[in-house]
Formats: sequence, structure tokens, C-alpha cells
Amino acid sequence: MEAPKPGRLDDDRRRIYEYVEREGRVEPERARAALGFEHRRFGHHLSMLKRDGYLTERDGRLEIAMDPGTAEQYETDGLAVTIRPARQDDIAGIVGTLRQVAADGSYIEAESVAQQLDYEDSLLRHNEFESRVFFVATVGEDVVGWVHLEIPELDKLHHTAELTIGLVEAHRGHGIGTRLLDHGLDWAEEMGLAKVYNSFPATNEGAIEFFEAHGGAVEAVREDHYRIDGEAVDEVMMAVTL
Repeated sequence: MEAPKPGRLDDDRRRIYEYVEREGRVEPERARAALGFEHRRFGHHLSMLKRDGYLTERDGRLEIAMDPGTAEQYETDGLAVTIRPARQDDIAGIVGTLRQVAADGSYIEAESVAQQLDYEDSLLRHNEFESRVFFVATVGEDVVGWVHLEIPELDKLHHTAELTIGLVEAHRGHGIGTRLLDHGLDWAEEMGLAKVYNSFPATNEGAIEFFEAHGGAVEAVREDHYRIDGEAVDEVMMAVTL
């Protein structure tokens, strides 16, 4: 079930929600002080935001409430792998994984997402402009892969989502990427989406083949769209129809 949108909130509760969303995770007292609320008034609004499914509190900190699914645990080739919804405290591991995967310049969309997370320092988004969720693959305590979906709130595009996915090289070849993608696509279907899309430089043949092997199709090619190491490279625009 999708969490409620903050557009339905009155001004005070919207201010609290938007502050927590910007911060990612924040102690209630810090939020109250930053927004200048009297204790009783803040407590009342916070109780209503929790009751109505806008915010949740975990380990003494507030975060936006979303329900992107449950965790999946399994073993493959001697590895114990967990695929689960990401939490705000996964952000450093996700950014690190994004940067590892994009280090050779072959995944521009992943570079863009890493920069966005670095700038915002907040993992999840759920407002009148966008909804953004992440799932992670972990081995032990380490994030080794991610799948990210971002849904624009514009009515004409609300049936679609941008998807990025990646796995650190040391853990490829064990089917983890397939499980991650399936997890993301299952969530997209549950949200009623009709299509997810992704783009790659034409030089990233491995990513294009992986996406095609899992139902992706080339929708368009933009010639010479990228400049990588001084060379013009086509952009391959792909989508999975759900």
C-alpha cells in the first residue's frame, strides 16, 4: 500500500513532514526546536502524523513512513544474502555502491543518483512531486547492490518510474542482480505502474544485455548523447513493460 501524500495535510503538519523528509531521520526534539513548536502542540501534530501513516519512529528518530515491502533472505553459492527495503541509515552504503558501479563512467544514471543523494542526504522521498524508494542487497552488514525506483507525481507520468540497479563486481554471477530487479519490478507492479525505464551508454553492453534478458526492450537511441573519455557515445533508452 502506498503511503498518503503530504498534500492532504494542514500547514503545521506539512511543515513537520517536510522537515523530516529533508533530514531523512531526525530526533523529535530536534525537529520541534528547529520548527519552533511548543511541546504540546508539536506532540499533538506528531501523534496525528504517525496515526495517519505519514511518519514513523524507529530507534528514537522520525522518518517518513513508506511500505515498500518485506525482506527476502536466501543463500546462493555459500553466500547469505538479504534483499530488503532500504532505510535512511543505508545511505552511505548505497552511495558507496553506486559510485563503485559507476566508477568506470559506464552508468551515467547511477552517477546522477549518487550525486543527488550526496546533495540531499536523504534516501526516501514521498511528496507531491516525486516518490523515491530503494531496495538493497546485503551480505552480512555490507550493502552490495541496490535497485532504485523514482515515480514522478505528474499525472501524465505517474504510471511510470525511472529504475536504476547495480551490484558490486565482487558479488556478480550469483543471481543477486536478478533477485534485486525482480524485487523492484514486483513493487512497481503492486503500485500499479505500467512501465519502468532506464538508460545506458551504448558501451555498457553488459547492462544492456542484463536488462534485455529480464524483459527490457530498446525504445530509442540518442546518438552521441554522452561524452565519455572525450569520445561521443550513444544513449540506449530501455524500458520494461509491466
